[in-house]
Amino acid sequence: MRLYAVVAAGGFRRYATYRVATAAGVFTNTVFGFIMAYTYIALWDERPQLGGYDLSQAVTYVWLGQALLMTCAMMGGGFEDELIERIRTGDIAIDLYRPADLQLWWLAGDLGRAAFHLLGRGIVPLLLGALAFDLALPASPLPWLAFLTAVLLGVVVSFAIRYLAALSAFWLMDGAGVLQITWLAGLFFSGMLLPLTLFPGVLGELARLLPWSSLLQIPADVLLGKRTGWGLVHAYAFQLSWAAALLGAGRLVQSAATRRVVVQGG
Repeated sequence: MRLYAVVAAGGFRRYATYRVATAAGVFTNTVFGFIMAYTYIALWDERPQLGGYDLSQAVTYVWLGQALLMTCAMMGGGFEDELIERIRTGDIAIDLYRPADLQLWWLAGDLGRAAFHLLGRGIVPLLLGALAFDLALPASPLPWLAFLTAVLLGVVVSFAIRYLAALSAFWLMDGAGVLQITWLAGLFFSGMLLPLTLFPGVLGELARLLPWSSLLQIPADVLLGKRTGWGLVHAYAFQLSWAAALLGAGRLVQSAATRRVVVQGG
């Protein structure tokens, strides 16, 4: 485990070196936060309590989305492009023969990336949003701990989805198309554009059952007090179930890919 802790720390330091990019990201997240916040205000003025949120909760949801956009890599920006390139060039064969688990290696690095983006690109926009708007942020530390736990599980689910998409390059030679589909699905079904509680009928039920709801909708509802008691336990169980299922699928695909590399190498 010490090895993967070092990899995670390296992932954090790697993204921390891009200070200008981080500042630009904070600026972009803040600008879009203001645009979306005023859009939500106009919508909630017409439809108070829309989706089960009051106006303050709806605006808070906007700024949580900006804080988690890069943390949960809803638009990519993590390890996946590098992994696809290593598969395309054949360098992945070296990785597969290393005395380290391939999936855990990339997961550790992605956790380091997520930790940096939460601190570097998440907190500042949220604080600026809190200064400009009346956000429904809890004063007690317990909801924040519950929220951070949900965010961690969301990051793992996000990793598992992107890892599976990247592994498709073993058969497609270029997983860019698959990644783009997962990014679009992530933006839509995570609740980044609109809370999933606003989706009508069967679409709403389906959206809330898909793994992408773990990335934003569930963490936001945890912080906003929509998930407490057994509801919080159910939320964690939902995220853990998807994480386990997707990581397990990733291991199966990884094993198939390893056999493919061994056969071709032999």
